[in-house]
Order: sequence, then structure tokens, then C-alpha cells
Amino acid sequence: MKRNIHYGFTLIELMIVVAIIAFLSMVSFPSFMRFLAKAKRTEAYMNLGSIYVAQKSYWAEHGTYSSNLSGPNSIGWQPEGYTGGGSKERFYYTYGFSQGSEGQHYFTGRLQTASSELGSTKADQQSFIVAAAGDIDGDGVSDVITINQLHDIQLVKDDLA
Repeated sequence: MKRNIHYGFTLIELMIVVAIIAFLSMVSFPSFMRFLAKAKRTEAYMNLGSIYVAQKSYWAEHGTYSSNLSGPNSIGWQPEGYTGGGSKERFYYTYGFSQGSEGQHYFTGRLQTASSELGSTKADQQSFIVAAAGDIDGDGVSDVITINQLHDIQLVKDDLA
């Protein structure tokens, strides 16, 4: 007697597996997007730290802080690979001071956040506040992080909240 033995999965079994994979993807996608946004925020912390070091060096030489990040009478800082600002940049946030000009007082990153989002930034003889701003999760609200002359880093506006 000959037996028909079929190896493999039925259509119902395959549909159940696809449904489980779709459900797991749906549940994990927001966590993955939040992880990516936090990675972008890490870039801001690193760049603000390097601006802090440049400001302290400038102050040691000149006895004042400067709102010029790049160019004449500046602290000599710009984001790595800066090409003029905008969507083709390799960095995400906009860095610097809310007043001034692109490439000198602020640098616009890939997220194209306006310098007005940088908030109350300043530099004078005794103190400075520099900011980074970017809409890291695409919801229309900008993440704003500042650093001052005391190396106090503050998350002023949390885009992930």
C-alpha cells in the first residue's frame, strides 16, 4: 500500500506566521524610531561639548566668549563636513546662536531647523549659552539642547516627550 506523505506547511499555518511577524513589526517600529531619534540626539551632545571646549579656549586667549563660531574673530568651530547648510549635510541638528548668519553664527543641519528655534542664546565677556535644535522624530516639534560656560547641558525642549 502506497502512502501519500506531504511535507511542508499549509496555507493557514503560513498566514498565521505572517500575521505574527506583522504584529511584532508593528509593536517594535515605534521603539526602533525612538532609538534612531536618541542616536541623533547623541550627535548634538557631542557637538555641543566640542563648542564648549572651543569657547573655553577662546576665552583663555581673549578674555571673552564669542558668538562667532566660524570666520574672523571666531572660536574656530564648525560641524565636521559642513558644506553650506541644509538637507545635504551629514549632521542633523542646527547649532549655534539664534541671531546672525549661516556659517558664522549658526550651522543648519540635515533636518533644516530654523535658527530661531535655538532660543535664548548669547555670548559675552562672562558667559555663553549655545544651543542645538532639530525635529528628530518628524512631528513638527524641535528638540532643543543648550550648553553654557559652566558645562551645564540642559534639554530645554524634549521632542521625544
